[in-house]
Amino acid sequence: MGAAVSGWLTEPVPRARVAAFRTLVYLFVAADLLVFTPWIRDKASIPGELYQPLFVGRLLPLPTPTPLLVNLVFWALLLLALAAATGRAPRALGWAVFVLYFEWMVIAMSYGKVDHDRFAFLVALAVLPTVGRARHADRTMSEAAGWALRVTQIAVVCTYFLAAWAKLRFGGLEWMTGSVLARAIIRRGTELADLIAQVPYLLIAAQFGIIAFELLSPLVFVVSPRWRQAVVAFFYSFHLVTIATITISFAPHLVAMTSFLALERLRPVERLRQLARRGGQDAEAVPAEPPAARSPAVP
Repeated sequence: MGAAVSGWLTEPVPRARVAAFRTLVYLFVAADLLVFTPWIRDKASIPGELYQPLFVGRLLPLPTPTPLLVNLVFWALLLLALAAATGRAPRALGWAVFVLYFEWMVIAMSYGKVDHDRFAFLVALAVLPTVGRARHADRTMSEAAGWALRVTQIAVVCTYFLAAWAKLRFGGLEWMTGSVLARAIIRRGTELADLIAQVPYLLIAAQFGIIAFELLSPLVFVVSPRWRQAVVAFFYSFHLVTIATITISFAPHLVAMTSFLALERLRPVERLRQLARRGGQDAEAVPAEPPAARSPAVP
């Protein structure tokens, strides 16, 4: 039994897959800082007495955010994430990015609201440095790469399953029969959500469906590989509907969920190199323009 579990956790995958995943993850860190959550920098101007650190922030303990600390973490994280996306010094840069992003999340979530869409992404940042070097064109099978992706996948599924557990723990069965989605639509619903809300009992049915989907999410690990891709596609479609109706993106979670995909097939680096070579060849193939003929001298 132990050998079977160990083999499942470390099922080899191509190093190119984790290389592509790593590039995507670190580029998202930069995008997160600049596009998705730039509001975190505003914490620098909030009085320190309003800082209520998470349990881990009290346990370590982490310093109270100041303008110097927040801006230092921001710029260091941005530069190191872009450097880590190149694949160079994967362990040193990877651990540095994880520590800084962890602190960035503690700063973000220590003022009253804790988002659960960051869990799997943080796990991905924690395990990627353990893989070591991996290139986009490297098709060598690696247990270390497989372990990093598997642990991230488990974190993705835990996000769903534990979300259902929290709903039932704090909301009880009434969560499914209440007005949770109706309140969400009132607060931040789109025009599409307004149309859906007019259908009798559809929101109640959706709440039952959400609980069922989240509780059954671990089944993604027991279905065949072909069906697994269909299940992952359903995961993405769920979030697409969420974005389209109540404008909640779960962007970091969606990035972590690419750990289920065969990213090595995309070969972004190879395609860019091919385009660059093709562009150079086309430029060489263009014949030089002949010099203009001189007009005869006018007597």
